[in-house]
Amino acid sequence: MDALTCIKKLGYVGVLDFATVDDDGAPQVRNISAIHYEGTVIYFLTARGKYFASQLKRDGRVQILGYTRYKETIRVSGRAVEVPEDEQIKWRNVLYQEQPYLENVYPGETKNIDTMFVIRDYTIEYFCLSTRPITREYFAVGNVQIKPKGYVIGEDCIGCGTCQTVCPQDVITEGTPYVIDANHCLQCGNCAENCPVEAIRRL
Repeated sequence: MDALTCIKKLGYVGVLDFATVDDDGAPQVRNISAIHYEGTVIYFLTARGKYFASQLKRDGRVQILGYTRYKETIRVSGRAVEVPEDEQIKWRNVLYQEQPYLENVYPGETKNIDTMFVIRDYTIEYFCLSTRPITREYFAVGNVQIKPKGYVIGEDCIGCGTCQTVCPQDVITEGTPYVIDANHCLQCGNCAENCPVEAIRRL
């Protein structure tokens, strides 16, 4: 798996969930299908008067989620910016050609209310439930860094093996200390809850 393959999979899904935060700090999620992929660059369209557009202009942070028929979750976390004015029509036309239904939504000159956004810098979390053990991978696109997630076993580990016995995916190996395979970890926390010496912490 790699970042470009994840983006291609999102294209096959078609309609994606886009999440932002409103003025009160409450989560806002909507389905978006007006999306164009240019390699790993993501363009999408909305109307300037929509709350979605104002939230993006104010903050920019957005999270995109897609779920495939193969039990794969692909989550994109990044920052969206409006496409420069001199490129707006170009990318809008590309999107309208790819998505003819948009002509029915914004016919004729009404499409001038549309505005294009682009995401260039983002992280991807790929999570597949159809493998055993499950598969989890992270990718960075553009100028971003991946923040570690999951659980780690510290030096206080006494080697009792309790964590290994309670792991749903059997991805903890014996060692000093024991080691969690982050690429196959559910991040459920069962190991941490059952550790008798609290040697396991969440990143």
